[in-house]
Amino acid sequence: MSQNVARIAARIVRNWPLKLGSVVLATFLYAGLVLSQNAQVWPGRIPIVATNQPTNAVLLSNLGEVTNIRYFAPTDVADRLGSLSFTATVDLSTATPKAGTAFATVQVHVQAADPRVQILDFDPQLVQVQLDPLISKNVPVEVDKGTVPAGLQPQAAVLSVNSVSVSGPASVVRLTTAVIARVVIQPSGLDVDQQVPLVAVDALGNALSPVKIDPQTVRVQIRVGSQQTRTVPVNPKFGGVPNSGFQVSSVTVNPTAVTVEGDADALASLNQIDTGTVDLTGAIGDVTRVVNLVLPAGITTIGSGTVSVTVRLRPVTASQTFSVGIVLSGARDDRLYSLSVDQVLVTLGGSPAALVGIQGQTFSVTVDVDGLAPGIHVLTPTVNLPASLTLIGLAPTTVSVTISVAPASPSPSSAPPASAGP
Repeated sequence: MSQNVARIAARIVRNWPLKLGSVVLATFLYAGLVLSQNAQVWPGRIPIVATNQPTNAVLLSNLGEVTNIRYFAPTDVADRLGSLSFTATVDLSTATPKAGTAFATVQVHVQAADPRVQILDFDPQLVQVQLDPLISKNVPVEVDKGTVPAGLQPQAAVLSVNSVSVSGPASVVRLTTAVIARVVIQPSGLDVDQQVPLVAVDALGNALSPVKIDPQTVRVQIRVGSQQTRTVPVNPKFGGVPNSGFQVSSVTVNPTAVTVEGDADALASLNQIDTGTVDLTGAIGDVTRVVNLVLPAGITTIGSGTVSVTVRLRPVTASQTFSVGIVLSGARDDRLYSLSVDQVLVTLGGSPAALVGIQGQTFSVTVDVDGLAPGIHVLTPTVNLPASLTLIGLAPTTVSVTISVAPASPSPSSAPPASAGP
């Protein structure tokens, strides 16, 4: 009998490692079967959210959604699960931005808000992402007037800004050549004055996206009526007397010319636009003022109606006024010349020594009549001064010269014959 027991024991312990492994495997399979029978599937969709995105990159790809979330949870917890019970994320910290169509594969992470929910599986586990480097550049603003109604001739557009900054994915920004402000010209001929949104376009005019434009809008002003435009110089005006120790040395204006609009007849006679008067009363240094343009009736400016006038002063050490006769330059023997005044008052500035020592022959006042035809001419005298003196004032500033043809002298042949003696 002892032999039988020994044989039975030998059969039991024979190949015992394999038998033990079979028991363990069966146990795991049974446990998995139990878990799979108790696992549930949440059928909703959870959007995948990117985390740790590099600040110098733009995410171009659509991350999609997670579906078919298999989980294990107590019954009371499972009954309350909804779209806010799960979050799906991808970590972009390890993805390298590359311009073009390069993709990186990243793992999706799903987490339950309730720690009693154990996530078993979901779909998809991996997604591909496209990260483009973030760049920016400046591009010009262009205006698209669309189809202009017949009979209208819109003027050139005036923009609040002529260029803007565009930023976004390198593959998109590099294609951007301009931003377009699209306006509509009404058949009624109304002027355009509005804020217009901007659209980034490529060289063929195709809209580009995604791209950020700064600023996003531009003010567009377009004159649409039948009036004409003309660019004319700006004439700065100043008045008042500066401090007695100073005099005007130069006057500048910015801008030097402006574009105006008005009736064709009014524009034809317009040679310049005066500024408002800059007051120099008591000034002891340079004076800069922003003043309005003095516009004739029916004339308007395109753009700003103001300009900046700068009057520069320089010190005057002394001044003196002289009465000086006028000398004609270029007079002809066969012409007669009549001046409206024989003398002018010349106010000179300079050092006291230069003024005290001045003599009548030190300077002269001339009027150039060379080549002038008979008639009345309004001319500006020229004061010829030495370098040590400065012309401060001239009164009057112009003189009238009347030129006529001198009568011909009688020739000897036209004299009456001598009477014969008796």
